[in-house]
Amino acid sequence: MARAARDWVIDFAKTRTPSNLGSPLATLPRFQEGIGEIEGLLLTNRRLLTGAATDTDACNPPTLAETGLIKLTVTRNAQAAIERAVELGGNPGLARSNPLERHYRDVLYARVHSPQDDTVRLTAGRLALGI
Repeated sequence: MARAARDWVIDFAKTRTPSNLGSPLATLPRFQEGIGEIEGLLLTNRRLLTGAATDTDACNPPTLAETGLIKLTVTRNAQAAIERAVELGGNPGLARSNPLERHYRDVLYARVHSPQDDTVRLTAGRLALGI
């Protein structure tokens, strides 16, 4: 969902040319910085997931606590990336006919999938404290 949202906002920025600007939104530093932020979030997710998969393939899978923290981080980064895309897309991004609106709605459901954030943090905190 987050990669699809990224793709949408990049296309939007490249093709949307407001009449008062006279050039595509992609020429604005605000859009360049925002898309750079999305890129950073997605890179972090890709590295976390690739690292966990590589470790698992090497018969050294992440612990249950690590897996939960990876899920929590990847989910939050995906939410942040899509929220940033929505901010950049403005009203067109929230139109029901736009896929970005659906991606935004769908990514919010990740919060309720087990393990939930509080359980992940509690488990990690107890392990760190030796409790």
